[in-house]
Amino acid sequence: MSLIASTGFAEAGNAPTRPNAEDGAPSARQNSGDGFASARRMADAIRFLALDAIAKAEDGHPGAPLGGAELATALFTRHLKCNPADPAWFDRDRFVLSNGHGSMLLYAVLQLAGYAGMPMEEIRHFRELGSHTHGHPERDVALGIEVTTGPLGQGIANAVGMAVAEAFLSATYGPELVDHRTYAVVGDGCLMEGVAHEVISLAGHLKLGKLTFLWDDNRMTDDGGTDFAISEDVRARFRIAGWQVIDADGHDVEAVSAALTLANKDPRPTMIACATVLGKGLPRLEGKRGAHGGRVFPEDVVEARAVAGWTHGPFEVPQDVAAAWQAGAADRNRPAYDAWQARVAALPTDTRAEFERLIRGDLPAGVLPALKAHAEALAAAAPAQSSNQSTADIVDLLAGLVPELLPGAPDLEGPTNCKRGLDAFTAENPAGRYIHYGIREHAMGSMMNGMVAHGGVLPLGATYLVFSDYMRPPLRMSALMELPVITLYSHDSIGIGKNGPTHQPVEFLASLRAMPNMAVFRPADAVETAECWQLALARRDGPSSMICSRQALPAQRRDASENRSARGAYVLRAAEGGPRRVTLIGTGSEVDVAVQARDLLQAEGIPTAVVSMPCWEIFEQQDEAYLWEVLGPGTVRVAVEAAVKMGWERWIGADGAFVGMHGFGASGPADELFRHFGITPAAVADAARARL
Repeated sequence: MSLIASTGFAEAGNAPTRPNAEDGAPSARQNSGDGFASARRMADAIRFLALDAIAKAEDGHPGAPLGGAELATALFTRHLKCNPADPAWFDRDRFVLSNGHGSMLLYAVLQLAGYAGMPMEEIRHFRELGSHTHGHPERDVALGIEVTTGPLGQGIANAVGMAVAEAFLSATYGPELVDHRTYAVVGDGCLMEGVAHEVISLAGHLKLGKLTFLWDDNRMTDDGGTDFAISEDVRARFRIAGWQVIDADGHDVEAVSAALTLANKDPRPTMIACATVLGKGLPRLEGKRGAHGGRVFPEDVVEARAVAGWTHGPFEVPQDVAAAWQAGAADRNRPAYDAWQARVAALPTDTRAEFERLIRGDLPAGVLPALKAHAEALAAAAPAQSSNQSTADIVDLLAGLVPELLPGAPDLEGPTNCKRGLDAFTAENPAGRYIHYGIREHAMGSMMNGMVAHGGVLPLGATYLVFSDYMRPPLRMSALMELPVITLYSHDSIGIGKNGPTHQPVEFLASLRAMPNMAVFRPADAVETAECWQLALARRDGPSSMICSRQALPAQRRDASENRSARGAYVLRAAEGGPRRVTLIGTGSEVDVAVQARDLLQAEGIPTAVVSMPCWEIFEQQDEAYLWEVLGPGTVRVAVEAAVKMGWERWIGADGAFVGMHGFGASGPADELFRHFGITPAAVADAARARL
């Protein structure tokens, strides 16, 4: 068994023992003794399920499933706490296959472990339309798939978020209810992506000791050897970030298992460098770049069976191997599962109800009524304040109502003002509720996905809108996974003023609105802000982006008895003096520009309505009758937004006008910028008159 535990600095001779890529036959050590033979056959079951599926599909990535078979066997049959009969068990260990192109590694393991949602028929239909065995794993907790992975780096960042959620819940509710680990299998590509650097640094700083990465260290990428692109000491990078680093022979189940045992005993997060051969057991491609995603032919599978001595047919698992997997992955964990269920059942009634609410992901009963009351108070007070300030007030309100609320920001606590009286989440105080992400927007977005996927916590991330592109991959993944992740974006337009065009996000609203399943809220005043928060918190099937102004917004609403934002758009000011002739449509701060333009047109006897449209995505879901009731058929339509026009055509039509940005911004006072770029009541009124 090759196992070297590194406790600090790299030492001479600490290179991993690497299997011989040229030797396809099992080692003598693997053949010696029933224990080694059993482990080898259990790993080979993964290999041949993967090979059979990939060969049948005539597509797939064989390298990772073949190279990672032993490390997956060690993890799932000796260490991972799970219950295939209850995949959603809240105190289960979380497992993430970050290098999701190796999806057959996960599917084969889930089939062997006995997950009902992964029968052999699913393995047979790998990569076929309608199957659960997609090209890359797609989140389905009932199947044992925690998160969608494939874009490299996202999975390990999700895992860090999961570890944060576990640490907070364990500190808050006690290890009797929450005490589990997070594991991620990672490849070289994951570790090269920039987000990996961000989360490795933060995880070490936060001392997330229940987090373990198993690095599939095969020194090979799709382009060839890793030395084409990297010469750094990866192990040293982890060590300097505060991780325990362990080297193990990734094709020795005993070595990997011993490393996992050491990981469980150390207060630091652990990276196990599992020395492997890409495509292990596939003679034609073993150890070569072609093993990454190369085609597997029937003759390859025949040759691999002969070399391994695997005499069983396609998609066939011998009874003794199936029984060993059942014992290791399911039966081994039954006592822990039963004991946990008993502890939950023995909780006082109120405590149990609260804990079960957390597990379901429900809001406390009083949250939405409290937000409605808050909106009504704002309608009465009519404050002129930024929606950034309105949102910070709401987060402060929620912090007292939602004990699992975990706001945070990448070095923008002051400008976003979402911390206030909350303690920081730190290594010393994991019960703290405000997360300082450092200047790591990408990490924040990806970690929030992991936290929501974990369950039991409600993270909120806050940053400037212009930095949302740093978060683009996790935003897309939250939309794809239908995770109710809420992100707050302040400084939403040229209204931020003198910071200049680098910080003025003229194109970002269109960018976010283009993303399927993303709800983009841009409220016009304090009342609408409270209404949009009600909608975002109630949304359970996708992410929300809350777009907030830096500058003060005049009060537009004096009545909050009904959540008028709940249909996405509504007539804020009705036309007067006859049938409506003009419809002015705005969002956010530009709603007030539209209101002032309406006053100009109404003074000239032109009946004009103003529509506030805080959420396009909700509005487009309304029935056609309501859409036309709001938009006004046969009227001149003018949209006004301090952003680019893209997308507005669907609401204003081919004959409509748009008043907004047609390029990047500039540096100067906000009021001067609006005049400079022609986003004024007079310009809106002129655009309407020109079309009458």
